[in-house]
Amino acid sequence: MKKKIIETVRLDKIVPGGQSIGILPDGRKIFVWGALPNETARVELTKMKKSYAEGIAIEILESASERIAPRDHDAYLSTSPWQVMNYRYELQQKSLLIKEAFAQEHIAIDAPEIITDSQEFSYRNKMEYSLWWDNDTKEISLAFHKRGSHQKIPITSSSIERSEIFTEAQRIVAKLNAENNEARRYQSLMIRCNQNGKVSSALFENYKPRPVMKNLRDNLLGYEYSYSPNGFFQINLPIYEMALMEMQKRLSNAKKVVDMYAGVGTIGLSIARDRELTLVETDSNAFREMEKNITHDMKNISAIHTKSEEALEYITDDITLILDPPRAGLDEKVTARILETKPSRVIYLSCNPITQVRDIARLLPEYKIVHTQGFNFFPRTPHIENLVVLEKS
Repeated sequence: MKKKIIETVRLDKIVPGGQSIGILPDGRKIFVWGALPNETARVELTKMKKSYAEGIAIEILESASERIAPRDHDAYLSTSPWQVMNYRYELQQKSLLIKEAFAQEHIAIDAPEIITDSQEFSYRNKMEYSLWWDNDTKEISLAFHKRGSHQKIPITSSSIERSEIFTEAQRIVAKLNAENNEARRYQSLMIRCNQNGKVSSALFENYKPRPVMKNLRDNLLGYEYSYSPNGFFQINLPIYEMALMEMQKRLSNAKKVVDMYAGVGTIGLSIARDRELTLVETDSNAFREMEKNITHDMKNISAIHTKSEEALEYITDDITLILDPPRAGLDEKVTARILETKPSRVIYLSCNPITQVRDIARLLPEYKIVHTQGFNFFPRTPHIENLVVLEKS
């Protein structure tokens, strides 16, 4: 068995990945989960590289005033590692991380306010669980993957998903045990629920195709949307609605709107269905759902099934452009096309401020930032959703 390496570390600040950073006795930087700035901790090293290391705090020797007890003591590091800080401090740290992301590209902004509905737990409408086999009881239990390892942690409670999801997960596991199933047969269990508490679930079996989950429907700003639980759909709808309302305010008097990463259409159809609207989406499943969400009387709306970098002709100088790309950010061809045609306004929502700011830095020769707003889509985690509005200089 590999010997554990444990070091005592003083932590300095939180970095964009969500860990706190400190310095090892040999001078290397170490990125630590479970410890806060201004704390001293005993840290078990989980990764050792030439220039840095990673680890998990196993004992806090000197606590920060912002520390609180995690609600999910055994498994919080797997799902929501910021359960160890008070919520006000979480919002402050997310604001500072956005400001720091801009500073890395030499762009000075004020630390933005982080919008929240103050619901720290029971907000996720989608969860994927691992399954654990107990050799003593010969039963299955729900589990999460242990951060920093390939092991699993069995759980009896979980706090960040809606209660309907965890109740359904427990029901399914009880049924598996009643039928004398073994955990090794399954890869994972996925459950999603809508705002009314209706659930859709699927067991993913090893070496078998993933089953198609039953579609759900949800309302956003008074409009109903159909979506597949297998595909992408926002996991915190109350905060998402707040972001949509903010984006809608920023449309101003735009007559033509292009939504380049439209998914099932929730941004464009929620805030610009009364305009000349073009929705572009590359994923086939999402595009089919989008078509269902466009009614026959919407003659002003066009749905385009292609990659964003292959739909450049829709980026013109007379549009307002909406961008909500994946974590990797914009394709360089999209950025080049924006610089070439110079749409009057760009509304850019991102789940990764690092790639978002990289893209914005490339656009700043022709644009200026007129609004920045963070949203706490993912409480008790380091993930941040950030909105930036650009206007042509």
